[in-house]
Formats: sequence, structure tokens, C-alpha cells
Amino acid sequence: MSRPTDPHATPFDHFVSQLWTGAGGDSAWLAKVQATGDQRMPSAFHATDFAAAAVGTAGLALAEWQAARAGIPVDAASSVSVDRRLASLWFTVSVDPIGWDLPPSWDAVAGDYRTNDGWIRLHTNAAHHRAAAMAVLGVTDTAGEPADRAQVAAAVATWSADDLEAAVVARGGCAATMRSVAQWGAHPQGQAVANEPLLHWHPGSQRDPARPLPTAGAARPLAGIRVLDLTRVLAGPIATRFLAAYGADVLRLDPPWWTEPTHEPDVTPGKRCARLDLSDAAGRKRFEKLLSQADVLVHGYRSDALSHLGLDAATRARLCPGLIDVSLDAYGWTGPWQHRRGFDSLVQMSSGIAHAGMIAAGAEKPVPLPMQALDHGTGYLMAAAALRGLTTRLHTGRGAEIHASLARTAKLLVDATVAAGGSDAVSAPVTSAAFSERSPADLDPAAIDTVWGPLQRLRAPVVVAGAPMAWDTAPVPLGSSDAAWRE
Repeated sequence: MSRPTDPHATPFDHFVSQLWTGAGGDSAWLAKVQATGDQRMPSAFHATDFAAAAVGTAGLALAEWQAARAGIPVDAASSVSVDRRLASLWFTVSVDPIGWDLPPSWDAVAGDYRTNDGWIRLHTNAAHHRAAAMAVLGVTDTAGEPADRAQVAAAVATWSADDLEAAVVARGGCAATMRSVAQWGAHPQGQAVANEPLLHWHPGSQRDPARPLPTAGAARPLAGIRVLDLTRVLAGPIATRFLAAYGADVLRLDPPWWTEPTHEPDVTPGKRCARLDLSDAAGRKRFEKLLSQADVLVHGYRSDALSHLGLDAATRARLCPGLIDVSLDAYGWTGPWQHRRGFDSLVQMSSGIAHAGMIAAGAEKPVPLPMQALDHGTGYLMAAAALRGLTTRLHTGRGAEIHASLARTAKLLVDATVAAGGSDAVSAPVTSAAFSERSPADLDPAAIDTVWGPLQRLRAPVVVAGAPMAWDTAPVPLGSSDAAWRE
């Protein structure tokens, strides 16, 4: 593998170096990972190499954990191999239903709209987010049916993008103006994100952990590790899916009203999924007990949400000494938008990615990445952070509080592409071998029975020697289990 300082280093080299060292990893481990294959999805950015590097970083963190448990040095540790093509496909949807279809990914009115001075994206998949946007626009749903898209477009066209964005957000909805890379760089939130580390890492206090880390066999290196999952679409569930693939006991908790029918078959294998209302006193008490028995907490609520429930970071650490507390925010942990709701598609609009795609394609409307790379990439980075936290706890007995954000991941992707091709790097598409259509050869031939019907899953995108990526149980619907740890 080319070294990151080598002028001939590949985009994969650059990304994996940035991701691994950003997670606090020792650069000596970088020689253990390699990417194979030359197919790359067409994009204005090095999206495929980023996908492979993110998956590879999580694989490196797993190999480091294996080595730490076995007490062996880095040169004797497992090697990690990532397939560029499969990593790209895993950054879309990892399952293919057999004889049935996944529900649509987007609400009927979600998407990009032309304003009187540019473009804006409305994210309306959640009913309350759609209601907020429709209220601002003065468009109403009728007879239980979603509002007509043409009506929404006509209403949006009367607004400036920034004014509509501000109005929808103030109403509790989700929207993002399309900005260029330069405009985001000059924006107060873009400047705040530029000054943040890839991961905010805060070591825990020197205290005995709540419970000793369990022993595990080499093939299931995370067996017995308890992961409490408070995440929703899509980065957090990707992180915990990776941990479950290597034996972790993942318990996902959702409020009674939340559903994700499109994503459940994709992101819940190996997990148990329960309902718990944290706004209710009894629900909080139950959560506190579950947390006290956990090793890892992964959560994706807005950065101030748990604090408002009396569950701030200090309280969580007190309830579970030694906790590895990994959290996700959309727009960063500092700056005026640090508490703003956001999703991958919105951050692509805000940060200049969709604008750069439009310019590179010679299009007249926003062109996003060919995959939800911010969600998936940040998810694998969060998995790596959780694993690195566990390794650190193994050595020091201390937990950690770790923060990631979609916006900071976006900066890594943009900066690396510019660095690879100069200031004009995002004005033309990244070229590579043609990316062929998804085919049966990409799939594991074994059919998996689920409550929705049978499905096949893509072949594993990463191979960590001695530890196959495999889930102990099939995907399950949200709310299908009790809020309790496995015995």
C-alpha cells in the first residue's frame, strides 16, 4: 500500500489514513489494509474510494481489537481487505428482496425544488417534518393523501431559498439551500465545521468500568459486548449493524411511534429492536438500567436532545462507568447550526456536494452523490470509534465520549477530492473503469427468511482474517423484542 505521504498515494490511501488517524489509530496499522478492484461509481468526488476506506477503517479497528484481546503486535495481527465495488454497493442498499419490494425510500413530496433564486431540498419522510414544511408553504394534505407535488413546487417558487430554509427549520422541519463549496466555506456553520476534528474524543474519568469486558472467540470477536442503539436512519444503524456482524449484542430502542419500513430489512440483522419512550418517567428508568449494563452506547439524536431529558453525557458516564459513548450530529458540534436537524441529503446540499455534482454533470438541477456516502461513511467511522474505544478501555479501564458529524465527514470528502486534483477537482467527474450494474454475482447465494419475505444480501465488502462478517439472526421489524439484554 502507498504511504499517505507518498505523492503517488491513491485516494483510498488518503481517505483511510485520515479516517484511521482521525479515530486516534496508530499509523502503523495502515499497512494492514488494502483495497482491491478498479470499478468506481461515477461521481464528482472520489466516492468509491471513500466508501472502501470507511469500510476498511472499521475493519482495521476490528483487527486491532482482535490483536489487543490476544496480546499480539500489529505485525502479527489480521490483515484487512476491502473490495471497492462491493463497498460502493453496500453504500446503497445491502439486500435484494426475492419476490417482493422494499417500500419507497422517499415521501411523495421530498426532494429538490427550484426557488426564485436557486434550489432547496425538502426532507419530508417523517410526518411531522412534512407537516412543518407544508404549513410554511400553505399547502395542505387532502383526504389523507400527501400534498400534490406540483402545488408544492409552485409554492416553493415564490420563496428565496435561504428564507424558506429558515422558515421550515424554525417550524421544526428539515430543509437545506443548495450552496457551493465556496459558499459553505464562507458560511458561519461551514467555518465552524472546518475547525472541528473529524471526531471529538473525550476520554472518560479514571474509574473502574461498570462490568468487565467479556471474553470471546476469534471468529466472533465482539460476542458478549453489549451495544445500546438509539439511532435512526441511517448512519447510526449502519454502525451498529457492523458491530452486530461480529457478534455484539445490539439492542435498538425506538419510541412507540417511529417506523422505518424501507430500511428495517437492511439495517437490523443480528439486532433486537424494542420500543421505549424516553419522555416517560418509566421509560427513562428502564433506559437507565439498560445503560448501566451496557458497554457501548450509540445515539443519533440532536446533540442537545438527551440533555433535555436529564441524560447528559456526565449522567450517562455516572450510570455506566467505562461506557463507550458514541454520538452523531448532522451539522457539527459547534457553530450556530450545532443543534439543527439534518440528514445526508440535506448536508450534501448545504456543503456544496450537490452543487459540485451539478457543475460536473453539466446539469440544471442538484446532482447528489451516487450513494448516501455521508451516512454510510460516518456510520463505519462510528463503528471504528466504538471499537477503538473498547480497545482503549481494555488497556486503561477508561471509557470515552466520541462525537461524529455528517458535515465534518462531508468536509473530508470534499477536501480530499480537491487535494487529489487541484482547485478544479470538483468541476469534472472522477473517471475510472466503468461501474457495471448490480448483478447476482454481487450477492451471497444463500436466501434469508424474514417476516417480510425471503431476501439475499450482498457479499461482504470487507474481509478481516479469521473473523467472517455474519449475523446471528435475520433482520427484524422495529419493536419486535422486549427492552432487555439477552441472558
